[in-house]
Amino acid sequence: MDKIQAAKSAVRDFYAKLDAGDANLSAVLEQHTDPNYLWRGFHPFGEITSASEVAARFWVPLRQSLTSLQRRQDVFFAAENSLDAERAVWVVSMGHLMGLFDLPWLGIRPTGKMAFLRYCEFNKVVDGQITETAMYFDIPHLMVQAGQNPFPPQTGAHLVQPGGQPHNGLLFDPQPCEEGDKTLATINAMISDLGQWDSGLSLEDELRRTWHEDMIWWGPEGIGATYTIPRYAEQHSGPFRAGFADRSKTGHICRLAEGHYGGFFGWPNFTARPVGGFMGMPATGQPGEFRVIDIYRREGDKLAENWIFIDLLHFWKQQGVDILARTTGIETP
Repeated sequence: MDKIQAAKSAVRDFYAKLDAGDANLSAVLEQHTDPNYLWRGFHPFGEITSASEVAARFWVPLRQSLTSLQRRQDVFFAAENSLDAERAVWVVSMGHLMGLFDLPWLGIRPTGKMAFLRYCEFNKVVDGQITETAMYFDIPHLMVQAGQNPFPPQTGAHLVQPGGQPHNGLLFDPQPCEEGDKTLATINAMISDLGQWDSGLSLEDELRRTWHEDMIWWGPEGIGATYTIPRYAEQHSGPFRAGFADRSKTGHICRLAEGHYGGFFGWPNFTARPVGGFMGMPATGQPGEFRVIDIYRREGDKLAENWIFIDLLHFWKQQGVDILARTTGIETP
């Protein structure tokens, strides 16, 4: 078994034990992670450097709140990190954690009904152990399901988001190397265009260089999803560029692709200074960090779908607005 398939097997074994209803979560995490484990999670969690603390602060409270928790994966793939000289393997899982929302979590009131926590997780695997995790999750989307919408009306639409249109995102088996290479090259070309914010083309024509005309951008709660290049330009990309200045260069920790799927994450990916209008909020002039995961599906020679996770709670906390505290009454660090 090559190291990519071995890493997939390690993470699938970890998930099988972690997702067991009677699991000792701390013991499971300690068994499958390195002693120097680093876990990165969206606000209010941040960086955690102890497997037992990850269990105590994140997994145990979540499992107590979302009872009968079930992992519903839409995307699963692995590859070497193209940004790492050592070419370490990372395994990516994306989907929803679904349960019955029976007890409060982070001050969000329970509904007693089904609830979905949208997530994407990157796990770095070395010698069968997970050494780093980026676990990003859409807390505002859970808040909306509980009737506690923290944001003004968004420009896109947010629903429980499906996986890729062909339903082929679970890459448990090996994939042709050339397909992953094509996907990574397409993502890199898109990043090159995006990083300019001024390609000399109209926004729609710039997007057409790397995106299908009927692309779907599955954005986070507070921004929403949008469909087709013209509507994406109108409902997110255009307003986002207009709402910010002084965008920094892109700083990714991991960027990889396997088969027709790929993605990246940063901590942060970039910084930018709000000049007004973004998400209906006023300008602060204060630079803020964007911690982001992007997952892509390539079709042919262009990108067809993109799932995005943005730590909007962290961004707005830097702007002086504690979204969780404002909505739930519970202060966050």
